[in-house]
Amino acid sequence: MSLIDFNGISVPNIGIGTWHMGSDSSNYERDRDVITYGIQHGATVIDTAEMYGSGDSELLVGDAIKELDRDKIFLISKFYPNNATEPNLSRALDGSLKRLDTDYLDLYLYHWRGSAPLEKTVSELEALKQKGKIRHWGVSNFDIDDMQELVSVPNGKNVFTNEDLYNMGVRGVEYSLLPWQRKHNLPLIAYAPMDEGDSRHHNIERNSILQKVADKHNVSVYQVMLAWTIRDQNTIAIPQTTSKKHMLDNIAAGKIKLDKDDLDMINTAFPAPNHKTPLDII
Repeated sequence: MSLIDFNGISVPNIGIGTWHMGSDSSNYERDRDVITYGIQHGATVIDTAEMYGSGDSELLVGDAIKELDRDKIFLISKFYPNNATEPNLSRALDGSLKRLDTDYLDLYLYHWRGSAPLEKTVSELEALKQKGKIRHWGVSNFDIDDMQELVSVPNGKNVFTNEDLYNMGVRGVEYSLLPWQRKHNLPLIAYAPMDEGDSRHHNIERNSILQKVADKHNVSVYQVMLAWTIRDQNTIAIPQTTSKKHMLDNIAAGKIKLDKDDLDMINTAFPAPNHKTPLDII
């Protein structure tokens, strides 16, 4: 794993996603231990949300980090669109903080855009930041039009990041959104970086070109997919796993350097977009 400059904060380029984790009691201890193990081995960016299991994932994360040094963990959670204005926003945040058993979030994300005026949501997020309950705020599942509107409202330029679906099988953000974010020095958090949860491309790991690249680097196809997602050194990937072995594989993928030949072959198999498409969301 390598560290990247995440808006002035040094964080690992591979974090931990927690979607679908925490609700199955038969797997609870395993999942908790895998998260703790990942943090102990350097994957200190943890992504969760009030939506995940209606708070179950946040409870799981809170349990996983309770014996660890909180100051060394970059903790992210997200709020529902119907909680995007007060008093719901403060209530949602307090609920997340209680479940996570922490006094603050490093990053609080607007999970997807709803009907609330962006100016109002930003103002109230800034107030929560001033109170010390969140250190930064950002958005998720925002497309370029949303981002352009966001930075036009008062304090909208304080947005810390945008978290979107991104992997080599889903490259739509590369057409206009990613260039815009790079121009504005706004990093990306890539969810489902190995296509997990997206049935449209479930056979991607069987691609012969990816296998050739993987063999060249003596790694797995999944590790190539992760390395590709973070190749610009301005992206954090948050894969989800319930296996300690896969957790170590994910972390190791952060050090894989794909060369021009690798990237050219991947582009042949999974071409970059040549026109604007609707934002992909799962």
